[in-house]
Amino acid sequence: MDARSVIASLRRGDTVEADALAWFARGLADGGVSDAQAGAFAMGVCINGLGDAGRAALTTAMRDSGKVLRWDLDAPVLDKHSTGGVGDCVSLVLAPALAACGVYVPMISGRGLGHTGGTLDKLESIPGYRTDLSEDQFRQVVSDVGCAIVSASADIAPADKRLYAIRDVTATVDSLDLITASILSKKLAAGLDGLVLDVKCGSGAFMKSRDDARALARALVDTANATGCPTSALITDMSQPLAPSLGNALEVIEVMRVLTGTSSGRLADLAIELGGAVLQSAGIDNGTDKLRQALASGAAAETFARMVAMMGGPVRFVEDWARFLPEAPVIREVPAPASGTIASIDGEALGLAVVALGGGRQVETDRVNPAVGLSDVVSLGDTVTKGQPLARVHASRESRADDAVNAVVSAISIGAATSHPSLVQEHIT
Repeated sequence: MDARSVIASLRRGDTVEADALAWFARGLADGGVSDAQAGAFAMGVCINGLGDAGRAALTTAMRDSGKVLRWDLDAPVLDKHSTGGVGDCVSLVLAPALAACGVYVPMISGRGLGHTGGTLDKLESIPGYRTDLSEDQFRQVVSDVGCAIVSASADIAPADKRLYAIRDVTATVDSLDLITASILSKKLAAGLDGLVLDVKCGSGAFMKSRDDARALARALVDTANATGCPTSALITDMSQPLAPSLGNALEVIEVMRVLTGTSSGRLADLAIELGGAVLQSAGIDNGTDKLRQALASGAAAETFARMVAMMGGPVRFVEDWARFLPEAPVIREVPAPASGTIASIDGEALGLAVVALGGGRQVETDRVNPAVGLSDVVSLGDTVTKGQPLARVHASRESRADDAVNAVVSAISIGAATSHPSLVQEHIT
């Protein structure tokens, strides 16, 4: 078997057998496949696809190209993945809430991508929090606390790491088969008993249309179940930010408000819906009721506090979180240019405004400023009067604040009242 025969089969549109895909994934991981061959493979998949069986085979092969965790615990091991949005800090609420319900959540997460924020960047706005634990440390936190949110180690799905970098420079990112294999190979390597997928749809998501979101959700659910992991998906609304804040420390503030019972709304609602779905996949009934109780009783907040402390953060973070989180030196209100109803919000534009403030990366080597971003962002359907704040900009200097104010005004449309999508649009099982 060799790379040229695999690529030739793809070029002709032939079925590529599972053992050939497994061989190719091993070659990506150990260097036996060149960059040119990897690029040709990715292009072939983009043009002709792999089919359902081939997609599942590639996902399994990429998962098995590195370490696959195994757990010996007394309850199900569950996780959640989001396809990315703005103001989306659900993982920080959901992981401790699930753990407080008695399951284990070994969550391997990522950093910001494009206009969307990254779970790891948000957690690293907490002083001392470490996301790069060794496997032994990771297992210890999961066992003792019930959840841990960490970065992927170098030996988790190395084939995906190699192929992703090549896709990024060969215009082959936009492939349903490759997107599915990339997402699931990393998640399934965590050794899960159940997974729920949050597939975003709308202006702040990568998938703008409902049809595209449904196609991705269907591919992810079918592929994950074919590999043996019970999986469901929710298609959820991203026509506006999920939380009223965008930016790393600012989103942690929103998380703390939900965990400590001083705030509710779309963030809490979606965490409960997603958690209920993944608990059901593990055979646990009344999951939404259990999650609401975990939040209301403070059990989820206590679990979050233990996780932060075990991963290097402040011991009393939950009791005094405002003291520990960084603040931007410049805070400016964004006045509404007219009176009316908030008719539409360009979530991608808001996310890019946060990136421009320094809250995300223009290139991989950029340092993220955890303090900057947007807070108190209005919601669709809100009524505003001229001069009333649409949001607050948190910036490192005045010139960047000016640019962000202009970006927010351009991203938010004021007009007549209209109907808006429901938070959860569809369940895919």
